[in-house]
Amino acid sequence: MPLLRRTLIALSLAFVSTLSAHAADLRIGLAADVSSLDPHFVNIAPNIALSSHLFEALTSVDPNGKLQPGLAVSWKAIDPTTWEFKLRRGVKFHDGNELTADDVVFSLDRPATLTNSPGPFTSYTKPIVAKEAVDRYTVRLKTASPYGPLPLDLNSIFIVSKKAVQNATADDFNTGKAIVGTGPFKFGGFKRGEAIELVKNPQYWGEKPVWDKVTFRILTSDAPRLAALLAGDVDAIENIPTADIARLKANPKFTLAQRASWRTLFWHLDQARDITPYVTDKAGKPLAKNPLKDVRVRQALSKAINRDALVERTLEGLATPAANIVSPGILGHAEKLKPEAYDPEGAKKLLAAAGYPDGFRLTLHGPNNRYINDEQVVQTVAQLLTRVGIDAKVETLPLSAYFGKARAGEYSVALLGWGSLAGDFALRSLVGTVNPDTGWGSWNWGKYSNAKVDQLVAASLAATEPAQREQLAEEAATVALKDYAVIPLYHQYASWAVKKGIRYTPRIDEFTFAWQFKPE
Repeated sequence: MPLLRRTLIALSLAFVSTLSAHAADLRIGLAADVSSLDPHFVNIAPNIALSSHLFEALTSVDPNGKLQPGLAVSWKAIDPTTWEFKLRRGVKFHDGNELTADDVVFSLDRPATLTNSPGPFTSYTKPIVAKEAVDRYTVRLKTASPYGPLPLDLNSIFIVSKKAVQNATADDFNTGKAIVGTGPFKFGGFKRGEAIELVKNPQYWGEKPVWDKVTFRILTSDAPRLAALLAGDVDAIENIPTADIARLKANPKFTLAQRASWRTLFWHLDQARDITPYVTDKAGKPLAKNPLKDVRVRQALSKAINRDALVERTLEGLATPAANIVSPGILGHAEKLKPEAYDPEGAKKLLAAAGYPDGFRLTLHGPNNRYINDEQVVQTVAQLLTRVGIDAKVETLPLSAYFGKARAGEYSVALLGWGSLAGDFALRSLVGTVNPDTGWGSWNWGKYSNAKVDQLVAASLAATEPAQREQLAEEAATVALKDYAVIPLYHQYASWAVKKGIRYTPRIDEFTFAWQFKPE
């Protein structure tokens, strides 16, 4: 064989080998920071998405939100208040120990022990009043009253190794010592605010990931995230900057994955305190009473918001105006509720009727690195409120600082995005009367309370017949939203950009899962 031909073949084989090695690594640009590696510490999407690679729950959901088996292969209600879950046999934790019912019971108990959580998972575990490891692979869970959605609730509670976690500290999670799950990937490394590395779990019980190594780069600002994709520093990004959608669609080097998501953006309003910290008269003096407790004021704020303009201009079409807390197609979405019509004159009349003909001053708070164009959304709403006589200021913070302050009740009007696979779940967490004993109202920043809403949500959650549950969930949503428990803005779209040669199945829950990226 001529030397030149042998050399060319050798170079080709070396290139193919290098390409194959590179193809086994996946690099993803994330739009939001991961604040904790403890899978039970705070119930927010960036943390849940990351934990899903390392840990698993008894049940899971597919990209369309359909419930399916996870670490449990089956479940059934053996009486109105008792559920039995059969565990998958032979599942190994990352340290080689086998998953057992004891690990499940420990994991379901653990969220209630994390008393300093800024967003606890306890709304999913509080309905369970007793837990029993019947045998090594069978768990029975008792609820105080009939509770139909328990299997879906348990999709949100990750199962950890009791042996690895029972004495673990926050540092043990940050260093990876306590990150012992059953998921398709193992912990590789964590550089806070910069990157997280995962490696393939070769002993995974399910379909093995195609990627040997996954690197998540934390790129919360739009421009650097897009630049990293265009430069080839990452293979995919989530939350495509709205201004660059058309540009990427026209670029043959990339493909886009998009779909309407489960996430709804809305305003929480302080409805509990007589004096609320960020509402004053126009001279900056505290008002004698909190105007947000008046339903006419809440309605006026809603009427002052031009949702169509917000969606078309600020979000560049990546959303639809909302009247509900949950998106269309989700259980409990009340079709009869329609987005509030933009009516600035009506808003002024309502303010006058409530005793504020000249308006007042308030500050809108929101994150600046969590949702699509979130800072611009807050600014746009402030401008709209100003047109009806409300002097609105804007303060936005990074997600890591914002959620803790909002949950502590530091704000008067705060922006939140929420995704749920059931309306009664969302209502329980977001507008249910706050009750630490039951876990209700765990994300009810405004401390809204309505006994009728609570009764309807409780009845919906107790219903085991799907049609009845749907009806009750819709009725609960209607009562809460006609009372302006929160002010819905829009249902957000989810989008990913992926380099040519890789495909991604877009998910309704907006989660970015490395194992669902596949080479083409």
